[in-house]
Amino acid sequence: MFVERERTAVDGRKSSQRPQRSHREVADVLRGRIRSGELRPGQRMPTQAKLADEFGVERGAVRQALRILQSEHLLTNVSKGSPATVAPRSGTAAVGGPEAAPRPTMVELAPRVSAAFAAPHVRIDALCLTSVSLTLAVGESLREIHAGRLNPARVDVRVMLPSRDIPLAFPAPVDAKVDGRLQRRWLAHRNAQGQVLRHNLLALRSTHHIDVHVSFRALPFTPPVKLYLLNGREALFAYYTVQRKEAEVDSEQLEMYDAEGTQSTLFAFERGPAAAPRDTAFVEQSGLWFNALWETISSDLLLTS
Repeated sequence: MFVERERTAVDGRKSSQRPQRSHREVADVLRGRIRSGELRPGQRMPTQAKLADEFGVERGAVRQALRILQSEHLLTNVSKGSPATVAPRSGTAAVGGPEAAPRPTMVELAPRVSAAFAAPHVRIDALCLTSVSLTLAVGESLREIHAGRLNPARVDVRVMLPSRDIPLAFPAPVDAKVDGRLQRRWLAHRNAQGQVLRHNLLALRSTHHIDVHVSFRALPFTPPVKLYLLNGREALFAYYTVQRKEAEVDSEQLEMYDAEGTQSTLFAFERGPAAAPRDTAFVEQSGLWFNALWETISSDLLLTS
């Protein structure tokens, strides 16, 4: 005689055993409801408890799904006590998916990092010029942790920055005869931002008993692009667009070639069952590229002058 296996919920009800969905699958279903109009702009979402019951998942998976949709600007008020709200429609495409409109790093990075911090094990790899954008983006996630809305068990962050021992391609003076003031200013900025990032993350060990690891490596070249890898699932990529500009350095106006990283347009790629094969391949190859640099030609980096 065949007997169907059953599981008993905490409230005593029985239901058929079924494979548990991932938080990304939950996000995919909810995203479809929003885009189809089943969930309308301004409408309250069901409570996290109801969504967890509907999808047969833990509330943590629901929270991660809602944060993904918040990072795509499809939901608002996710971090508040009341149920999330479907965001008003705008003229631009939502973030995420093949139709997504890329946006500046300063706008795009923080919500995606916050969504990554909803995972139990947060893994962030970054290749950039100074880490200022990452430091600012992580700040939002730290505020969420201190407010009790995020609670990862482990955080691993790896950052690759240009070495102090190379002549930078940018920032660099237009006049090659100018002394090394621009390089010294960049170095001080690189070290200060890295120290703040490391200090703020490591402080979570004592304040929230989170297992945190932060590592830096030095690159033997000036990166023409910036790359952020989030939990092995997302790759965020931007070009450093070099421009000729003028700025005051040590009370003197200097012409230089430089790039504004916080305003660089950030392109997002995601891997997973619902992602385009090209996007999945880009994320995977970006991870391989980062690891190859980390393990071969990069070197130890000390955040000192």
